[in-house]
Amino acid sequence: EEKFMDFYIPIKQFFYNLIHPEYSAVTDVYVLMFLADTVDFIIIVFGFWAFGKHSAADITSSLSEDQVPGPFLVMVLIQFGTMVVDRALYLRKSVMGKVIFQVVLVFGIHFWMFFILPHVTAKRFAENTVAQMWYFVKCIYFGLSAYQIRCGYPTRVLGNFLTKSYNYVNLFLFQGFRLVPFLTELRAVMDWVWTDTSLSLSSWICVEDIYAHIFILKCWRESEKRYPQPRGQKKKKVVKYGMGGMIVVLLICIVWFPLLFMSLVKSVAGVVNPPLDVSLKITLAGFQWFGEADILLVLCCGQVALEWLEGYTAEDLIIAKLKGNSNSLWTISPPSRLNLIEMLNSTEEFPITVSWSLLFPCRTLTKIMPRYIRAQSDSDAKPVTELQKGELCFVLFNDHEGKVNSPHLHNLSCIFSESYSVSGCFFDQVSPPSLGFLAGYGIMGLYASVVLVIGKFVREFFSGISHTIMFEELPNVDRILKLCTDIFLVRETGELDLEEDMYSKLIFLYRSPETMIKWTREKTQ
Repeated sequence: EEKFMDFYIPIKQFFYNLIHPEYSAVTDVYVLMFLADTVDFIIIVFGFWAFGKHSAADITSSLSEDQVPGPFLVMVLIQFGTMVVDRALYLRKSVMGKVIFQVVLVFGIHFWMFFILPHVTAKRFAENTVAQMWYFVKCIYFGLSAYQIRCGYPTRVLGNFLTKSYNYVNLFLFQGFRLVPFLTELRAVMDWVWTDTSLSLSSWICVEDIYAHIFILKCWRESEKRYPQPRGQKKKKVVKYGMGGMIVVLLICIVWFPLLFMSLVKSVAGVVNPPLDVSLKITLAGFQWFGEADILLVLCCGQVALEWLEGYTAEDLIIAKLKGNSNSLWTISPPSRLNLIEMLNSTEEFPITVSWSLLFPCRTLTKIMPRYIRAQSDSDAKPVTELQKGELCFVLFNDHEGKVNSPHLHNLSCIFSESYSVSGCFFDQVSPPSLGFLAGYGIMGLYASVVLVIGKFVREFFSGISHTIMFEELPNVDRILKLCTDIFLVRETGELDLEEDMYSKLIFLYRSPETMIKWTREKTQ
């Protein structure tokens, strides 16, 4: 027992001194810890193959097939969960919780990295470069966390770390931060959950939005002071043709992008798309099809001097030769065969269905065996009426000897004198696989999904400006910015009654145009 106490008491005293130091230089390194966690998150996403049995190709194929590997999902969720827990401990300023969290992470990660991971990947840790990178960044995180524990959490957490300075760098970084989907909303809700406040969630979000808007205005006002524009002086041509010309070119490119893209992607970057196989089936009046023939593909290297063919090259034309005999047996039942003979001997009209089968998805013909076929890059294959010289017909005759119900082959003859039934197929060039995800939308699809959507966002910058003049054209926002920071300050000090009063004052300020004008006047006025 004495040996155990000799071992236990120093450990207890060590953690007690960490949690309750006599004095500490309070510091805030949460931003650096967050950046380290973000880098680790990116390494997991793009280098997951180094942390499991899968290869890089396996992960890529799984994601392309809308299948998420289980280990990948677990690792991403655990990494994201540790970032959320770290944020909660930071907002609650819980040093004890941070110590427990740090100890669990240190033991858990080292056990996984040096014992479990080599067994799973069948690769030593020294041979796993991606795992070494992840571990190196995690060690930096451990060092920052230990420094944060040693110095203690800051007593006041005021605003976003990007809003400490008012310049172009902070402005663009802050706006980029707000553009990340759900990041601003998630941060606002987590801050409300783990911060002592008297405001409701909607009021909290309102204050955050006002503060963000005022910070952006403050950055613009400061930039106007640093780079003043003399009164009555026209804009320089460098500014007009530089910024204005770039916007004009960009808008024109967006408007004509679908037409230019669909034209250039096939004429410049298009690839020849010949079929691998062509077959023909013939059905009479709904009876079981009686003939099927494969077609021999012969590349045509000649040049055709017709105007319609100017859009095609020699590689885009394939001559398909159809053999006269069917490749399969006609397994029609005897009663159906007798009914068919009676129908052929009568004057009754009946439909003949001829279907071409090209090795393309969902392509069918609407004519009975046209002379030339155009297989477009979309899902329809159409006959070429400009090159059609005549219609083809088929004559059925029985060339077998034996019983009526015996299986037999049938001959397909054409009114033309060739030994083969020849049909020419023109194939539109298709976009390369790397651009297929855009070319698949088509011209109308690109206009609907790209041009109209982008146009809606662009229109927001050119319309509705008059409705926001009251809140955008504020000459001096220092007093409003100070009011927002005062709300943060009294919240951190626990004066929640004063927080409500100052929030009411902020709301009244935005509801009263006259008061807003007085608050935002220049100091010289």
